[in-house]
Amino acid sequence: MPEITFIDHGGEKRVVNAATGSTVMEAAIKSGVPGIVAECGGACACATCHVYVDEAWTATTGTPSHMEEDMLDFAFDVKPTSRLSCQIKVTDAMNGLVIHTPPRQG
Repeated sequence: MPEITFIDHGGEKRVVNAATGSTVMEAAIKSGVPGIVAECGGACACATCHVYVDEAWTATTGTPSHMEEDMLDFAFDVKPTSRLSCQIKVTDAMNGLVIHTPPRQG
């Protein structure tokens, strides 16, 4: 199982195990990571699972789809590395992935 490190806006780190094939959002919710609300349950219909992918991992996690980009318009403090965690599928290549959570969800 790949390990993902979530870092909140205060710098606190939480390392969680994520099942390959799940999403970063599912791993966060299952492990009780604060700052990931996921109101729509992963349907890409809100922006309450907004995260920042660490720059070292952006190539591995890929780019947002058009639908995801539209939803990111509703997120708080969007940055170039912003993604919806429900849209990032976990692969074995993501072992060590670093994700930052914003100070609040939009």
